[in-house]
Amino acid sequence: MKKILILVGFAALIAAYFVFDLGTYLTLEGLKGISDEASAFYESNPALVIAIFFLIYVGVTAASLPGAAIMTLAGGALFGLVTGTIVVSFASTLGATLAFLASRYVLRDTIEGRFGDRLKSINAGLERDGAFYLFTLRMVPLVPFFVINLVMGLTRIRTWTFAWVSQIGMLLGTIVYVNAGTQLAQIDSLSGLLSPALLGSFVLLGIVPWIAKGIVGFISARRVYKGFNKPKTFDRNMVVIGAGAAGLVSSLIASTVKAKVTLVEAHKMGGDCLNTGCVPSKALIKSAKVASQMRNADKYGLEAHEPKVPFKQTIARVMDAVKTIEPHDSVERYESLGVDCVSGYAKIVDPWTVEIARNDGETQRLTTQSIIIAAGAAPFVPPIPGLSESDYLTSDTMWDAFAEMDTPPARVAVLGGGPIGCEIAQSLARLGSKVTQIEMMDRIMGREDPEVSALAQRSLEDSGVEVLTGHQAVKIADGIVHTEHGGGTSEVPYDALIVAVGRAARLSGYGLEELGIDTQKTVVTDEFLATKFPNIFACGDVAGPFQFTHTASHQAWFASVNALFGMFKKFKADYSVIPAVTFLDPEIARVGLNETEAKEQDIAYEVTQYDLDDLDRAIAENEVKGFVKVLTKPGKDTILGATIVGMNAGEMLAEYTLAMKHKLGLNKILGTIHPYPTMAEGNKFAAGEWKKARKPEKLLAWVERYHDWRRG
Repeated sequence: MKKILILVGFAALIAAYFVFDLGTYLTLEGLKGISDEASAFYESNPALVIAIFFLIYVGVTAASLPGAAIMTLAGGALFGLVTGTIVVSFASTLGATLAFLASRYVLRDTIEGRFGDRLKSINAGLERDGAFYLFTLRMVPLVPFFVINLVMGLTRIRTWTFAWVSQIGMLLGTIVYVNAGTQLAQIDSLSGLLSPALLGSFVLLGIVPWIAKGIVGFISARRVYKGFNKPKTFDRNMVVIGAGAAGLVSSLIASTVKAKVTLVEAHKMGGDCLNTGCVPSKALIKSAKVASQMRNADKYGLEAHEPKVPFKQTIARVMDAVKTIEPHDSVERYESLGVDCVSGYAKIVDPWTVEIARNDGETQRLTTQSIIIAAGAAPFVPPIPGLSESDYLTSDTMWDAFAEMDTPPARVAVLGGGPIGCEIAQSLARLGSKVTQIEMMDRIMGREDPEVSALAQRSLEDSGVEVLTGHQAVKIADGIVHTEHGGGTSEVPYDALIVAVGRAARLSGYGLEELGIDTQKTVVTDEFLATKFPNIFACGDVAGPFQFTHTASHQAWFASVNALFGMFKKFKADYSVIPAVTFLDPEIARVGLNETEAKEQDIAYEVTQYDLDDLDRAIAENEVKGFVKVLTKPGKDTILGATIVGMNAGEMLAEYTLAMKHKLGLNKILGTIHPYPTMAEGNKFAAGEWKKARKPEKLLAWVERYHDWRRG
């Protein structure tokens, strides 16, 4: 009702403008025709004339009616330069603010509901630099001010900021017009007021803030680099520290665009993902899944039997997978692509110099225009009493230990209920170990929705894992993990203890502390992935906020392009659509928001769920555990997020990732032909569930009547 009243009020102002033919007075000829009478009336009633003029001016600008420029001239003609400037300045600001507020109140919710995702970055920029941009627009009279008022009302800029910046930004133009109004008789046309020279002056004034911002940036950079001597020439265009996913992609991009780049790696090319993480863990998961299928072959109409697990042979197969992929990330391949690969430990000596303690015993110094820190992360080891003396293993070190074992460790304790801990626990349990998984929180997979966590726990327990949630490890001693839970204590004996409570960025030994580069669990970067030094960037696990191989590669593009070409154009790292998969059986895959996050962020949503026990391919495969769950904007098919639990969920997720990236809704997925019988049909059927829930019941009732009529 309030919105309707506001619209009615503005409609009344606009109607009065036309009904009373006010437009004839808001022209140059009309103003000249009444100037003498108005001046005479002002001489006898100055306060009344100022009040009436002020209110009319506010009304005209608030309703975005034409004539503000004429009224500004009238202010000069009636009141003179000083009084006219004061009256017009405050009236124009008040009217503009009213138009701004009306636009915000009436239209913003509707616009945000439709274009909310696109407006997020705009609002973020306005929150940071809104006053600067608005001042520039007010200084340059090339964009109609009423347009600025209405458009700014759709953003999240503060009302007070809008008002005071408008007051100051419009002041110079107001003075020019008011002063012209004092010479009303000599003015032949409004176009004469804004000559090319005057317009050029306004434009110059408008870009002054941009020039000033550039100067401030230059001065800030000089301040950051104070005390360092920049080389006159450089050995390299870029030095990359770390040859994991982020470092490999960064160096490859640099060499592709013909930059001279050196890639420094202290250990193995390919980083954790190839050597100790993604590749070996997925190979182990496959072996474990086959063992589980043999043990449960009766589910497929076959004779079940307990598999024999020659553990050393199993781990050898895992390592063979690593060796087969190694050439993709090898020194030989990258050097053939133009990358200078150096084995050793890199330390940043100053913003343009990297010192390398080479593995061959030599020390090498390179000067470089830019540096990318891609040092990755390592398993986090919590400060539990006795842990450091316990010969614990991590996801990095367990492979070498396993390679020496003829049989799987009889009793395994896994600390941590996140993705890594869950994958390790299920795999070792399926291969024959008695596994106890210890998680201090009240559920495993705590970032997922509760029903996803519950399904994951049931899957682990079905595989033979004993899952202890709400248990905090307080001491490790004599091959036993001592835990506290709910006022009680427990003891978990083990033959192998695996710590999988998360990973921490590698921050030490690279010269960051000496240079004063900020670190807060990760290297602190701006939205362009630059550190406090504009030529030093960070990407991948060492920079966060995600610890996925695919996001490390994604960030590497932004870091390397900004490092090489940032003087021309810089790109903000885009995290709008980030998929993730936990390779349990069944797999857990997610992109965008889940319900837990939507509630935490107070984002309105609707849920559509399709259970896989209804999917033909899942039934044929006897893989009916799981579901496709999609969050959408209320009343729309816009996808906010999707969670898939089931066989090949990671592959199924790709369709939703593509849809979200390119703003495709559920109607597009529903209208796409999916081959039969596939798990991917689950995506289409989920879209179908969304559509069925919104079928037009009243219309269908009339359609039914139509068909009845057709049958006679």
